[in-house]
Amino acid sequence: MAKAAAGGNGRCHRRCVMKGRIFRRTCACLMSSALLLVGCTSARVASRGQGVPQDVIRIASFNFPESEILAYVYGLALQGQGFRVDIRPNIGTRELVEPALSRGLVDFVPEYQGSALAFFTLGKLRASADVDTTYRSLVAALAGRQVLALSPSPAQDGNAIAVTRRTADRYGLHSISDLTRVAGRLRFGGPPECPQRPFCLLGLQQRYGLAFEQFIPLDSGGPLTLQALESGEIDVALLFSTDPSIAAGDVVELKDDRRLQPAENVTPFVREDVLERGGASLARAIEKVSAHLSTDVLRTLNARASDQKPRGIAETWLRDQGLLEMNHV
Repeated sequence: MAKAAAGGNGRCHRRCVMKGRIFRRTCACLMSSALLLVGCTSARVASRGQGVPQDVIRIASFNFPESEILAYVYGLALQGQGFRVDIRPNIGTRELVEPALSRGLVDFVPEYQGSALAFFTLGKLRASADVDTTYRSLVAALAGRQVLALSPSPAQDGNAIAVTRRTADRYGLHSISDLTRVAGRLRFGGPPECPQRPFCLLGLQQRYGLAFEQFIPLDSGGPLTLQALESGEIDVALLFSTDPSIAAGDVVELKDDRRLQPAENVTPFVREDVLERGGASLARAIEKVSAHLSTDVLRTLNARASDQKPRGIAETWLRDQGLLEMNHV
């Protein structure tokens, strides 16, 4: 489940870490379908032969707000450094965006380590909780695809096992292991497929020995789960680590002390030819942005998405960080 839960919140496309033959067959089918569906994106991601200048870097995002914000963060920062960019937000799911990147319809996608690794290996390789190990596996998986993964940022958007501040204080909960002594009295909420997922209830039982009093099926880390947690309908929830409610302080993310969840660091995927044309200055500019990102930063930016547009959110943050140096926005 980590980035694996199939839910209805618009983010499930990068949470496709399942096991076994069915997963591989499904992903293979999705990737084959994607090659047909890439044509549907042609109105939004033009090829070089359709009048897009050779020096323009086409930056695409997935179809959820955090990804759109990241596309603008990287794109506007590069524009501020004098690079020509064409930012195309909300292109679609990974099954559309990654084939477009591989075929040269777009040049740059801010990705998520573990989910990308599962996608490109059809689930044969599972991401490690270790960022460096996962990155090495990802680099190997991309070999021969004309796409390079640059250094991962410190920012992660992965699974978070969370409780309310009141529950944490009542039971002295700081880590997932602390749930062992009280899980039998607590109700767990998550997506319907959670009991069968290796990074959800199945993994929690196998890695931590947790057996909750009741499982309540909800959505995939979305508003239904958060509302149920805050109202007391459930005691423990599967959320995303960049959920703004965690930053607000009323929701506590429990430390994954036995390292169940895979690394899901934001990682820039860039086409090799674009990096060759841009040279070392392009790679440095991208990695400078990555170095400024963190999980807390993504929580803050996501909190603004309820009443601000992704471009404005990105521009304000970049200006605060001094990353709009030439103000070409």
